[in-house]
Amino acid sequence: MLVCFWSPKGGSGTTVVSVAAALVAAREGPVRLADLAGDAPAVLGLAHDPSPGLTEWLRLAPDAPVEALGRIAVEVAPRVMLLPTGGAGIDAAPLAGAQLAAALSGGGLTVCDAGGLGGAAAAVNEAADASVVVVRGCYLALRRAVHHPALRAVRGAVLVDEPGRSLGSRDVEDVLGTPVLAVVEARAATARAVDAGVLASRMPDALARPLRGLLARVGGLDDERAA
Repeated sequence: MLVCFWSPKGGSGTTVVSVAAALVAAREGPVRLADLAGDAPAVLGLAHDPSPGLTEWLRLAPDAPVEALGRIAVEVAPRVMLLPTGGAGIDAAPLAGAQLAAALSGGGLTVCDAGGLGGAAAAVNEAADASVVVVRGCYLALRRAVHHPALRAVRGAVLVDEPGRSLGSRDVEDVLGTPVLAVVEARAATARAVDAGVLASRMPDALARPLRGLLARVGGLDDERAA
């Protein structure tokens, strides 16, 4: 199964949500984390960006073998294999992105950080089993999201709830016309865990709990994986 997180506006917390969702899913079974945005190593506290990665795989498409994904995967936490961005950023054709989506959809759960859906990421997100938009409760983020073509195919949204914002989950649902699958509070404890590179070992429950509920709702935590 392939679950993609994306956002129409940078700085919405898509990478933190994606990484945290993969870490939560790994508590019940193996998971791959496909990084199409390039920021997962930093959130995971890695000293270097692993290479080669998905950039190199996409350059070889349609001749890139599916098993090559296993050779570029890096274990970043128990039962979490990171498929890093690699190279200097991903800017592949949509056809290559569709082929990558097909490769990622098999062999268990893959959580994808599709960022702002640049390059091949849009095709990967379009073919995902579950597309989830990540937004903050601000007018600009919602304005961009409501006009984004990828919104038509989303399963739901993640609301990153910041102190002082007047827009809540009901407002997001009304504007976007899609259910809010998880509300993640923007807490100092989460920021400290990310800044210290210890999110994998010290994830705040306020982040883990809503994302586990989201994964269960979209089918990412089925009985077979838990077993």
